[in-house]
Amino acid sequence: MAPASTKTGEIPFSHPATSTPLKTWYEIHGTLSIPSSPPRRPLLVLHGGPGIPHDYLLPLVDLANTYSAPVIFYDQVGCGKSTHLPEKKSHDDFWTPELFLSELDNLLKHLGVQDDYDILGQSWGGMLGALHAIGQPTGLNRLIVANSPADMGSWVAAADRLRLGLPEDVQDTLTRCEREGKTNSEEYEKAIMVYYERHICRVKPLPAELEASFAWLKQDDTVYLTMNGPSEFHVSGTLKTFDIRKDLHKIKVHTLLINGRYDEAQDEVVEPFFQEIEKAKWYRFAESSHTPQLEEREEFMKVVARFLGYEKR
Repeated sequence: MAPASTKTGEIPFSHPATSTPLKTWYEIHGTLSIPSSPPRRPLLVLHGGPGIPHDYLLPLVDLANTYSAPVIFYDQVGCGKSTHLPEKKSHDDFWTPELFLSELDNLLKHLGVQDDYDILGQSWGGMLGALHAIGQPTGLNRLIVANSPADMGSWVAAADRLRLGLPEDVQDTLTRCEREGKTNSEEYEKAIMVYYERHICRVKPLPAELEASFAWLKQDDTVYLTMNGPSEFHVSGTLKTFDIRKDLHKIKVHTLLINGRYDEAQDEVVEPFFQEIEKAKWYRFAESSHTPQLEEREEFMKVVARFLGYEKR
């Protein structure tokens, strides 16, 4: 099958907390305006981080190429090809989930898909997607929450446990750098990569798509540092108190939960979604960590395609 057509663009976005004109960059694989047979809803892909752009999720183009499903990627404001705001680093009142919910609504309306769409959110993107679904938007049909926590307390607890499995010298380096405020040092970065190679992506060498996202992060860590903190298990940003467990019952759409055996989103991190969302299904990838779309690409696409109705069960 020939690759799906591709369209890129930028959408104006404004926020009362800044006078800077903002733009959200997007890329569509497939066509939104031409009816397909069988019909395919647009799939909107929400990347993680926060502040780690869409590149590492590009394997999802397979869904457009194989099933003729329109797949929409975008970079959330503050990262990737969208507007950067480095002057807003550490501005806790600016970088909030509400900012990104507003951006998401703006994107849906601008593309004209707000009445009929599906969402796949990965990591922070799954948190954002769940928040969006809690608001019960009428156009949302199906939700995929991949490798995401419902609360940061369980996320940090799981990461701390996984950290104890790292070599002792790596643990010592991490602890010392955090204590001495050297989390931007080269030795801390090298120690972090040991964790990433076990619990973020187990493919060696790291896939080019993930390297591209990390390169963007290295250029500008404003959003990640402000909302998350210096690393996956050293969470000191505004998301430190994130907890939507009490609102998960408000999600009424069919929901697919995804995690990996070696994922930092361990089973206890995903469990609240499964317990509280009435129409939830859960798939755990046996050979993956935090990025099964890269680690078990073929199986990942089949699981997603079956859930979205592209493929017979």
